[in-house]
Amino acid sequence: MVQTYIENLQEIQITREINTTVINISGRQRMLSQRMALLCVRLVCTQARSEREIWRNRLLDIVNLMEKCHQGLIYGDPSLNLPGITSPVIREMYFEPPLMVDQKVRQYIAKVRNLIEASEVDLTLENPYFCAIQKAASDELIDVLDAIVSQHEKESNAQLTILHKEQEYLYQKIATAAAVAQSQAQHLEKLLIDLKRSQLQVIHAEKMSSLGQLVAGVAHEINNPVNFIGSNLIFARQYAQDLLRILHLYTKHYPAPLPELQAEFDTAEIDFLYNDFPKLLNSMQMGVDRILNIVKTIKNFSRLDESEKQPVNLHDGIDSTLVILHHRLKNAGVEVVKEYREIPLVDGYAGQLNQVFMNLIGNAIDVLETQPEPRIITVRTEVKESSAVVVHVVDNGHGITAEVKAQIFEPFFTTKPVNKGTGLGLSISHKIIVEKHQGCLGCVSEPGQGTEFWIELPTGG
Repeated sequence: MVQTYIENLQEIQITREINTTVINISGRQRMLSQRMALLCVRLVCTQARSEREIWRNRLLDIVNLMEKCHQGLIYGDPSLNLPGITSPVIREMYFEPPLMVDQKVRQYIAKVRNLIEASEVDLTLENPYFCAIQKAASDELIDVLDAIVSQHEKESNAQLTILHKEQEYLYQKIATAAAVAQSQAQHLEKLLIDLKRSQLQVIHAEKMSSLGQLVAGVAHEINNPVNFIGSNLIFARQYAQDLLRILHLYTKHYPAPLPELQAEFDTAEIDFLYNDFPKLLNSMQMGVDRILNIVKTIKNFSRLDESEKQPVNLHDGIDSTLVILHHRLKNAGVEVVKEYREIPLVDGYAGQLNQVFMNLIGNAIDVLETQPEPRIITVRTEVKESSAVVVHVVDNGHGITAEVKAQIFEPFFTTKPVNKGTGLGLSISHKIIVEKHQGCLGCVSEPGQGTEFWIELPTGG
């Protein structure tokens, strides 16, 4: 039975990895379709033949990549960890009305290839292939690709729900067997500890995988449209300058226009337009840059591809975490006070340390949102004797008792209501700080005096 449970955990992890790959590749296919539409705009709008050749080559690379992703999703591709279509529902979505996803994707790819091969004289905004590509990329194709991604996610969650129920059933069987077999109590206790650790690692991996999917979704849903807008702003700025220059020359050489034209000039407030329109475009560019910076911050928060320790700026990690939690802080009316001192970089895994900051600050928000104002979280950093960096996360909540404080780092211990907490956040945080970074994680709290968590990390100096 124990071996079956361990195999069940492994099956969950393997299934999760495959499902995550399928969802990510399906999302990548959607992103590639948008990227192709953008490059088609650049190909058509570019006048220089040499630059057009560059866009043709880039388009061809993306077309080939999208075709490979599409083939892998349907027929499987071991190199991409894709099993091919295993669901009757998804097969129907690909090949049967009303969606006919396979046909729409292949038609889209064919139109892009036709545009790539078009002669210089045919590369215009009226080109039928170009018009069809833009329409599909902003309408029908996006809808069917979104439907495929949603179905993959739905089936992935259903599979994991079934596996988790089996896992819970086996776990209960083991607990019952442990209570009956008193002579093997010590041995079974060790097995349960090992199983809990394995489960903790799986759940943590799933959390980080879900975060990676969130980052991918944000990147696909925000980054590409904003890049599209940013690229078009370049052309809009150029067109606006040309129009304003022509209008300026007209008013210079025809200072006394017809009364009807003069009335239109007065209504449009030409002098104001001269000065304000470039400012308007600059404001739009600042907005695009702000959105791109937020997306970059979210990406930096997850850092899922770490295999070795690297120098980490703890202040950047804390700031990224506060960006992620901004909506919760705002909704709960919590003020964050940052007391940063100059600290050195530490060797570590940035993504894992950010997960610790997320747990500690998130727990503080949970406590404060039920407390009267003022609700304050203070984040303080300092150097300890030139050999360690200390991060303090302090809230002015109701504090905790000594009995609770003695158990807060144990797996599955929680004081939160059912379905509100799993009891894994502080246990995972302790494991990350102590085992992965050879540091210390502690808590100072008394009832009515608030709570302070502190993290001490060696600097290696």
